[in-house]
Amino acid sequence: MSGLKEHILAAVAPDLAAIETALHDNLGAHLKIVDQTASHILFAGGKRLRPLLMLLSARICGYRGDDDVVLSTVFEYLHAATLLHDDLVDGAHLRRNKPVAHSVYGNSIAVLVGDFLLARSLSIATRPGKLTIMAVIAGITEAMSQGEIHQLMKKGDLLLSEAEYLEVIRRKTAVLIQGACRVGALLADATEKTVDALDRYGHHLGIAFQMADDLLDYTAETAELGKEVGADIREGKLTLPLIHALEKAGPEQRVRMEGILRDNAFSNADFQELVGLLDALGGIAHTRRQAERNVASARSALAGFDPSPTRETLLAIAEYALQRKV
Repeated sequence: MSGLKEHILAAVAPDLAAIETALHDNLGAHLKIVDQTASHILFAGGKRLRPLLMLLSARICGYRGDDDVVLSTVFEYLHAATLLHDDLVDGAHLRRNKPVAHSVYGNSIAVLVGDFLLARSLSIATRPGKLTIMAVIAGITEAMSQGEIHQLMKKGDLLLSEAEYLEVIRRKTAVLIQGACRVGALLADATEKTVDALDRYGHHLGIAFQMADDLLDYTAETAELGKEVGADIREGKLTLPLIHALEKAGPEQRVRMEGILRDNAFSNADFQELVGLLDALGGIAHTRRQAERNVASARSALAGFDPSPTRETLLAIAEYALQRKV
């Protein structure tokens, strides 16, 4: 696992350095408090997956222009905006092993800085002068907002179906990764077939990444995860391991699981008991299988591209989505 991660990081080191510089240079905050709050979330150790995918998608389509690095910041600013808002809505305490922004700067500032990052993203998106790119990014913002609202409406709903869960994570998570890949191809003026292939790659990669996150909530330690273990349950979020286990549970098992889920003050022993039930009822294995299928679909979407270092990196990122520990 560490070898795969190191291989990817070595292959994209110049890209990550360029992205980091662009994130600093293009933030464009005129007020110190905006810069401080945005930086609190932006420069706290994120993987830069979304802007990186945009760069790689443009490159595999033969892009040779100068707009790719700056345009890629759109996807990290959008991601940071959603994290600022989500942490407040969810009542979270930790993000990337740091206190969440609203606990440091206040709720109002966190919301407004999230709005600023969204607006900054849209401003930067106009630079290439392509309406197709603007349309994709506008669609992303709509979908993510509705995904978050959908999840909020279903908070604590123990009857949430797998199909509805998939629709929530498609909107909340996958559309941003999918959009980054699609915009990279559009920037390079790729053919419709090529744009659609990278769109499919991004969609399945995004679904796999979210399912991996859902697994980590039950299998990682707080120090590794960067947020509280069991946070999804405490926030009333039903994710795939739990949804599947509840469907398979017998009457007594379901009563016990529901008792833990309805107790916001559940103990560590309760949580470990719940994890044991998820494992025994196949929830963890089912989620891993679904993530594996999406990784396979993401890799398959790249079959039409000629062999190249960029293609190999995209394939490796898909594999990393399944294997990562944080």
